[in-house]
Amino acid sequence: MFSDLALEIVLLLAAAAFLAGFVDSIAGGGGLITVPVLLLAGFSPVEALGTNKLQGLFGTASATISYASKGHVDLRKQAPSALLAFVGSVVGAALATILPGEWLRAALPVMLVAIALYFAFKPNMDDVDRAERVGPFLFGVTIPPLLGFYDGLFGPGTGSFLMLAFVGLAGYGVLKATAHTKLLNFASNVGGFAFFAVAGVVSWKIGLMMGLCQFLGARLGAALAMKKGARLIKPLLVVTCVALAVRLLMD
Repeated sequence: MFSDLALEIVLLLAAAAFLAGFVDSIAGGGGLITVPVLLLAGFSPVEALGTNKLQGLFGTASATISYASKGHVDLRKQAPSALLAFVGSVVGAALATILPGEWLRAALPVMLVAIALYFAFKPNMDDVDRAERVGPFLFGVTIPPLLGFYDGLFGPGTGSFLMLAFVGLAGYGVLKATAHTKLLNFASNVGGFAFFAVAGVVSWKIGLMMGLCQFLGARLGAALAMKKGARLIKPLLVVTCVALAVRLLMD
C-alpha cells in the first residue's frame, strides 16, 4: 500500500512521522501523532498498529543511539532490562487479540493526567540524580517487563510511564531518565513489531518510509533534549501526557 495513496497523504504520513520522532525522543507519545494519521490514510486499526510499530523502531533506535553515543545510557549494562522489555512486549502483543482493553482505555487518561501533574508540580525536577526508592535489581526485573507487556498489549503512554518510573523510583535525573526510556521503549517496540510482522499486518513500504522520517526527527529531538535538558523535557512531557489523555477521552 503505497502507490494506492495520494501524494498528499504520503506527504502527510512523512511529516507526521518526523514530528512524532521529534516529540517521542524527548517526551514519548509519538503514537499519538502517527496512529491517527495512519487511520486517516485508510489503514485498518490492526494495520495501523502494526505499521506504527515498524516506523516507531527507527525513531526509538535513533534516539537511543544519540543518547548512548553521548554517554547518557550504558547499553551493555541495560541489556538485561531491554531483553525483559522485549519479552514482555511479545507476550502483551500476543494477548492483545484475546483480552478486552476497555478497562485500560477508561483508566489511561486519568493516569496520564496524574503523570502530567506529577512532573508539572514536583519541585526540584532537574537533570540531577536523586535517591532511589527501588534497588536496581528489583527495578530491572519488574518495571521493564511490566511496561513492555503494556506496550505490546495497548501502547499509548508507555514512554510517559517509563519516565515516571525512572524519575520516581530509580531516582534518575530527567535527561538520564529520557535516555533510558528510549532504550527500553525501543526493545518493547521490537517485541511488539515481531508479533505484528508474523501476523502479517504490517505495511512495509509505508512503514519504512515513515521510519526514515522518524529517524531524522528523533535525531533532532534527542540533540535538543541533550542541549536543553529538563528545561525542554519537563514541559513537553506535561503537554504530551495531557494531549494523549484528551485524545483517548475523545476516542
